[in-house]
Amino acid sequence: MAKKVNWGILGAGAIANAFADGVTRSQTGRLVAVGSRTQSKADDFAAKWGGIRAHGSYEALLADPGVQAVYVATPHPMHPEWAIKAAEAGKHVLVEKPIAINSYLAQTMLNAAAENGVFLMEAYMYRCHPQTARLVELLRDKVIGDVSVIQATFSFHAGFNPDSRLWKNALGGGGILDVGGYTTSIVRLIAGAATGRPFANPVAVTGAGWLHPETKVDGWAVGTLKFESGIVATISTGVGVNQENVVRIFGSKGSIFLPSPYVSARSGAMPGKIVVRRHGQDEEVIDIPSDITSYVYEADVCGRAILAGVQQAEAPAMTWDDTLGNLRTQDAWRAAIGLVYDEERPEALGRLTPANRPLARRAGAPVPEGCVAHLDKPLSRLVMGVDNQDTMPHAMAVYDDYFMRGGNVFDTAHIYGQQRSVLLGRWIRERGVRDQVVILAKGAHTPNCFPEVIPQQLEQQLEWLGIDSADIYMMHRDNLDIPVGRFIDVLNELVRAGKIKAFGGSNWSIERVKKANAYARRKGLQGFSVLSNNLALAEMVQPVWAGCLHVHDKESRAFLKRTQIALMPWSSQARGFFVPTRAHPDLREDASLVRSWYSEENFERQKRAIELAQKKGCEPINIALAWVLHQPFPTFPLIGPRTIAETRSCFEALKVRLSARECKYLNLEV
Repeated sequence: MAKKVNWGILGAGAIANAFADGVTRSQTGRLVAVGSRTQSKADDFAAKWGGIRAHGSYEALLADPGVQAVYVATPHPMHPEWAIKAAEAGKHVLVEKPIAINSYLAQTMLNAAAENGVFLMEAYMYRCHPQTARLVELLRDKVIGDVSVIQATFSFHAGFNPDSRLWKNALGGGGILDVGGYTTSIVRLIAGAATGRPFANPVAVTGAGWLHPETKVDGWAVGTLKFESGIVATISTGVGVNQENVVRIFGSKGSIFLPSPYVSARSGAMPGKIVVRRHGQDEEVIDIPSDITSYVYEADVCGRAILAGVQQAEAPAMTWDDTLGNLRTQDAWRAAIGLVYDEERPEALGRLTPANRPLARRAGAPVPEGCVAHLDKPLSRLVMGVDNQDTMPHAMAVYDDYFMRGGNVFDTAHIYGQQRSVLLGRWIRERGVRDQVVILAKGAHTPNCFPEVIPQQLEQQLEWLGIDSADIYMMHRDNLDIPVGRFIDVLNELVRAGKIKAFGGSNWSIERVKKANAYARRKGLQGFSVLSNNLALAEMVQPVWAGCLHVHDKESRAFLKRTQIALMPWSSQARGFFVPTRAHPDLREDASLVRSWYSEENFERQKRAIELAQKKGCEPINIALAWVLHQPFPTFPLIGPRTIAETRSCFEALKVRLSARECKYLNLEV
């Protein structure tokens, strides 16, 4: 008998029954258990599906040793908790669409799968139906020429009920998240297939919609997507209006019509049909025979992947990047119509993480142990840049993950703006971690680099953060017209006032640092104990921004080694230069990267990093960051990840060990 995957279903609603039918009729799976919030519901579901094991809680289902894979069929907002816990329990996971209410929560789930080595897929079942595969073939073969316009609709009318999941804000109600994701996913699939890729993400998303005045979710909405290829798409959805649920694709030589694009029957048979209309030719109807539903195909797509030992399904089923791209499109569509769920608002953040438990460092994560003079807290080796997180969902996802990995230092700046400091401050308060984190505040950026500005900007930033003092303060730039003593005097006043503990400068020359510390010694004052200039394995050719300095030269590094001043280097990974697909002599689209990092010497450093990475089983960018971490003076590289996956990549550098000779080899010193 062929090996099969033992499935458990988490939830006992209508969609759970549809997938139960799919697993039961599949070739690769068997249904063995169900978990519900009540024993009676679990018993009823189990009786319907052949006496499978019935668990009266979701926890009990995940603890069932006979369950290998779990289908998460709860309402949207509960998906993150149970997908994460399922992955941590070693179960493979299929999550009903949408995988989460926004792309940032989805990242936490994909990360759990990546960290625990399990399969995970978002359940857009139509992507597994042979109709979808045939559509992709037709588009790649350009049967209607070059695609220019796509139209997709999925909508239905449900009577308003404020407690229904379709209309309730707390349950992620509204059309965009319910069936609107089908429209975004199919137009992205089509735009990708038309240009020879698995999917394409839009470069612009606009939209309009109607929000119910009571629950503030979308009753109906339309959107317009523009792709880099020039393809444009119009999408329409709703839970409060019936529309024609079809897809039309228009190209230079004809059009394609899908009368049932989402092949969404939940039982029985679900054949497909594609209508091709070429200019000057008779209409061609392509029938896709099928005596099973999309849910059966979906169960087998998952089953084959799980049995093959892979973590993602093959396209056109939903891959992880496809899922994130789709949710980012839905995020943008919701933003266009002004839909923010209550749980996404900053004031809704509480003590518990998406996994519904208090924030804590993961078992085995590195314990912060770095030291900076005048600071009584240990520091993690990697510092989180607070320069790109503009919403609470984004900040929460990235900061939670960073903290759980053992990170505890946050790099803030007055010039980064009020919103980012406010979000970080709320995260710190609500997660209850102020005593465990180190806050680096920066101010006095050009053109406001004056001693008298420092206290004003610091006070304003502390107010934004909602804290009384910063652990470290750095001047963001230097002003060579100001004697160093005036800066040292002001900073010492702030130390005495309890507003800061350690201080230093960003983009200060070594000579000015020497003068500042010499002045401090003469006056019996505190001097610089930290510096934040650029240091990366690649030597900066031209400043990334005006007024920027690096310490890559031998003299600067010798000074830091002699004084043991802590360095917190920005752009510590040379802004992606050590990713071969991003930086290559023939790749010149990124003008800033070319101007600041392209040189013959740096490409030789990249070549050597690639060579060492192959030997050590990691990525070249991990080698590059490890070089910074292996300097003979304290280094705490600043990282600026936009995603959890980028943070995970950065932390891989902590595992890399480089000998002194390897460090010299990488930097062309041997």
